[in-house]
Amino acid sequence: MALTPPAPVTPEWLNKGDNAWQLTASTLVGIQTVPALVILYGSIVKKKWAVNSAFMAFYAFAAVLLCWVAWAYKMSFGEKLIPIWGKAGTTLSFKYLLSQAELPASATPDVPKLMPFYPMATHVYFQFVFAAITLVLLAGSVLGRMSFRAWMLFVPLWLTCSYTVGAFSLWGGGFLWQWGVIDYAGGFVIHLSSGIAGFTAAYWVGPRLTRDRERFPPNNVLLMLAGAGLLWMGWAGFNGGAAVSANLIASIAVINTNVCAATSLLVWTGLDVVVFGKPSVIGAVQGMITGLVVITPGAGLVQGWAALVMGVFAGSVPWFTMMVVHKKSKLLQKVDDTLGVFHTHAVAGLLGGLLSGCLAENTLCDYFLPVVGLQGAFYGGSGGKQLGKQIVAALFIIGWNIVVTSIILNVIKLITPLRMSDEHLLIGDDAEHGEEAYALWGDGEIYDLSKHGASELDNTKHGSMEFDKQPTVAL
Repeated sequence: MALTPPAPVTPEWLNKGDNAWQLTASTLVGIQTVPALVILYGSIVKKKWAVNSAFMAFYAFAAVLLCWVAWAYKMSFGEKLIPIWGKAGTTLSFKYLLSQAELPASATPDVPKLMPFYPMATHVYFQFVFAAITLVLLAGSVLGRMSFRAWMLFVPLWLTCSYTVGAFSLWGGGFLWQWGVIDYAGGFVIHLSSGIAGFTAAYWVGPRLTRDRERFPPNNVLLMLAGAGLLWMGWAGFNGGAAVSANLIASIAVINTNVCAATSLLVWTGLDVVVFGKPSVIGAVQGMITGLVVITPGAGLVQGWAALVMGVFAGSVPWFTMMVVHKKSKLLQKVDDTLGVFHTHAVAGLLGGLLSGCLAENTLCDYFLPVVGLQGAFYGGSGGKQLGKQIVAALFIIGWNIVVTSIILNVIKLITPLRMSDEHLLIGDDAEHGEEAYALWGDGEIYDLSKHGASELDNTKHGSMEFDKQPTVAL
């Protein structure tokens, strides 16, 4: 009996260059989370929260992946269920993963459905790393007090009910994609949504301890810079990979990304020097991040000079909202947004989306977008309508994330507290995880020997040291 030969390992539709680039870009974006944001979060917070902050990012990366392949990918990029959502379904069949990548709902009257020249496995993984980093960016708003158990529930719920909606609406063939809204690599889908959802979550979770809000120094500035540097370099995959091919758009996206980030960093640092008299390392990192965020929605669609202009706005507008508006706003003061994600991602993401609606160039738009003839307001003609579309899309993302994030957290609150107990907040990592980042004492925190790993045997190792004679010691 003759056996049917298997399909060729290299089918005719496979472009090895495109596939290699997308897998490389996926790895670069993955590195932005693990280890870049793991290192950045673990270093930029107070020492007692280093483990907890890094672990929130580490957990989210793993949890998102399983949810993504089980149901969330097809909700974001599968067949249309409703104009804002795709039909849920698994992606784990080898026949599905080895078939040619396609976005079935992405066809428009101008452009056929998107079918990159690599397998579904590559596209599923590439889009996963985008979803994962969105949750990790959101976490920056609630570091230093959110219960890890609540975070474990929040990640899959928010991914399912919020991220998938933004991804399908703007990227997967939903109503905003069909309308021609510009969001090249996630200014709205990733940054605006994580910033708004993070700020909303910070409101519901509640603030850190007063002493932590008043003084929250980084525990390792050099490691913070290492994490930030990995984040910056990884953005080549973030914006270069969004072109879904090793093409001209990928090339211009990478150079525009770096131009905007460098400009924003220098503008932010310059403002710090002029206003505060000192160049701040943390400020430089914030300026770098806002530059990367602002260019993201238009990285492959704007000219080089426009990327520089966007960098000037990226380094000044979020700086102004963070350093001036924040200090005068009662609402912003009330909500404890630990790392200022509202400014670095919500404000910057909104700014980038609007600037893309102003500066997107017609030829570049026709190379990439599913609706032909689009251009920014700067170029006249239909550009004014494009800016209006950007505003509508931003309002949709903002409204959806405020409502859905609030519902999710109030449901979780019925199951487990959103905020750690005051005792855990006072002690930090050792109380929440039974582990510490550094074996150092004397940072002013409370260490309870009766609860956190001490025993009679442990005490004998310290001889006659005074703290062994008392159950609780103020360090």
